[in-house]
Amino acid sequence: MSHRVRVRRSLLFTPGDDWRKISKAASLGADCVIMDLEDAVTSANKETARAMVLKALTSGELDFGRSERLVRLNTWDSGLQVDDLAMTAPGLPDGFVLPKVETPVELNYMAEGLDQFENELGLQRGHFRLLGLIETARGIVNLREIASCTGRLDALIFGAEDLAASMGATRTPDGPEVAYARSAVVIHAAAYGLQAIDTPYVALDDLEGLRKEAEASRLMGFSGKLAIHPGQVPVIEATFTPSEEEIAQARRLVEAFRSRQEDGTGVFSFDGQMVDMPMVRRAANVLARARAAGKLKDSE
Repeated sequence: MSHRVRVRRSLLFTPGDDWRKISKAASLGADCVIMDLEDAVTSANKETARAMVLKALTSGELDFGRSERLVRLNTWDSGLQVDDLAMTAPGLPDGFVLPKVETPVELNYMAEGLDQFENELGLQRGHFRLLGLIETARGIVNLREIASCTGRLDALIFGAEDLAASMGATRTPDGPEVAYARSAVVIHAAAYGLQAIDTPYVALDDLEGLRKEAEASRLMGFSGKLAIHPGQVPVIEATFTPSEEEIAQARRLVEAFRSRQEDGTGVFSFDGQMVDMPMVRRAANVLARARAAGKLKDSE
């Protein structure tokens, strides 16, 4: 089914078993809040986290505003994923983040489970969206199959820290050890019409370093970046929000394209360049990000 793809500039992780942090995250206005059942929760607290995430989704105590409500499940091979889904899906989150995706089998299995939940809950098919974390060497090797396996998948998320560990590599500030993988995630996302979300910046006090890395990610083609602290959200969203100049140029290009379509003109020149559909799609994406940032009205 067709659906409106959300703009995801900032995706803020919060532990699923910490009500104070979930409440804080809900109030920030980040594009996405990811309530985590995996790495941020100890083995002893998994059941508590599930119950707390369900409460956050259903109690009415929290107002997430415009934020997309996502739940990160435990891994495919943990033995916990089925119970995670059974406990949280009735809360009607907007989607689920699957960690350490390595094969299309995991995503297809989850998609089938979500079909069943949507039927049981009386939801429109495709309500629950999927975002896949690519954070192992095997996941990188299987990107083509992963990216193309299900229409529920909206985004590929790059996880550099776990990837480096799976490779036996040492993480460095400049990241040459994960450069190939980072590019591969962007390329495969673009090839299959998915969003590419970049890895978190782990130096929490270095907001200038975060800004520089986010800018580099944006130039590579990433559409957003994970955040692991509330203070990172404004920096990330500002970096992935188009400038006034970018918005103006995108509007002119889209308007020129529409006028040429109306008068039957196919290929045309714009600012000295021949316009093709990828250029039009990039311009439309700029305008979508501008709307998400409140710089344009939905009608513009």
